[in-house]
Amino acid sequence: MKLVCTQNDLNANLSLVSRAVPSKPTHPVLGNVLLTADEEQQRVSLTAFDLSLGIRTSFAATVAAGGTFTLPAKLLNDIVSRLPEAEITIDDEAGEYLVTITVSGGRYQIRGMGTEEFPELPTVEDGQTIYIPSEALIAGLHGSLFATSSDETKQVLTGVHFTSQDDGIEFAATDGHRLAVVQTEVAPGGEEETAAFPMTELNVTVPARALREVERMLGTRQSTPSVVLHCDRSLVIFEIGDQRLTTRLLEGQYPAYSQLIPRQFTRSAIIERKQLLSALERVSVLTDQKNNIVKAKLDSDKQTLALAVEAQDIGSGRESVPIQLSGDDIEIGFNVKYLMDSLKNLNTPEVEMELGNPLSPVVLKPLGGAKATHIIMPVQIRS
Repeated sequence: MKLVCTQNDLNANLSLVSRAVPSKPTHPVLGNVLLTADEEQQRVSLTAFDLSLGIRTSFAATVAAGGTFTLPAKLLNDIVSRLPEAEITIDDEAGEYLVTITVSGGRYQIRGMGTEEFPELPTVEDGQTIYIPSEALIAGLHGSLFATSSDETKQVLTGVHFTSQDDGIEFAATDGHRLAVVQTEVAPGGEEETAAFPMTELNVTVPARALREVERMLGTRQSTPSVVLHCDRSLVIFEIGDQRLTTRLLEGQYPAYSQLIPRQFTRSAIIERKQLLSALERVSVLTDQKNNIVKAKLDSDKQTLALAVEAQDIGSGRESVPIQLSGDDIEIGFNVKYLMDSLKNLNTPEVEMELGNPLSPVVLKPLGGAKATHIIMPVQIRS
C-alpha cells in the first residue's frame, strides 16, 4: 500500500471515526482503526467499530497502491494531529504490518495488525430506507436529545424514539422526570425520496450516544440536503454524504408518552426565552446541590415571574422577569437544570408555559419554529 493525502483530511476523518473506538477494548484489534486505500476509486476509508457503534468515512487521496491494515487509533491520532498541515505519505513497504508515515521533516513508523480479526460492520439486508432532510433531523435531535436518560438500568430511555407520521417524523425522549417531543415535517425533494417516504413506517429507539455523533457529523458538513436511513428491527445506519454511522437499536417497549401530555390547563404565560434563561443561570449559582430547586411565582397583577432560590448556609437569590399571564397566580417549584435545558433547546424568541395546579406537569412550547412540546414535572415545595 502507498498513498498520499493531506494532513487536514486525515486528521479530520481520523478524529471522527476514533469516537467509535472503545477506551477499554475487549479485544486488541478493537482499539485499532481500519484503513483501506482504493487505487481504482482514489479514495481512503477509515473504520472504527466497538461492536455496538461503528463509524466509516472516506476521503479523496492519491493512491499509488491499494491495500488495507489496522493501526492503533489513539497513537495514530496523537501523531497525525501534531503533524504540520502538509501532504502525508503512508506506506507499508517495510512489511510485517509496519506502516511508515512520512511528512516534510518527519518520519514515523507504527506497528499495526492484520485485518482478519477486525469485525465487519453489520448491514441492513431486508429493512427499509428513509430519506430525512438534514434540517429536519437536526431540529429533531436538538429538541429531544437533552431529555434522554443517562441511567443505563433504564436502557430504552437512554435513546430517542423515532416514529413516522403522515407528513414527517416525531422524535421523543424522556428520563422519567421530563419529556421532549418534536414533530418535523418531511417534504421530499426528488423522485427517489418520494418513493421512500412516507410509505414506510418507522418505530425505533436509537441510542443517544450514536445520535450525538450524528448531530456532530451534521454540524461539521457544509451542505448535506438529506440523510439516508437504512433500518431493520435491530439496526440502523445513517448515511451522511461519504460518512456512515452504524448502531444497534435499543430493545424494549418505549413508554406511551403521548398519554403523559396534559390536554387542559388553567394558566398560560408567554415569556421571553433568553430573558428567563439568563435569570435562571444567575440564580442557579445558589441552588442547593442536593435538589437544584428554584421557586417560581407567576403573578397575574404584576405580570411577572419571580424566581427565588434558598441555599442553606450559603445564601439566597431573587430574580424577576416580565410575562404575559392568563389565569390566576401560582407558585411552583422546578428542578432548575430541567427548566434551563428546555429553554436552551427551544430556539424561538418567546415560549409559552402552560400550567395546571402546582403539582401537575408543566408544558413548554416554542412560539413559532418547530412543533415541539417539553414537559417538566414540578417539584413539591416544602414550607
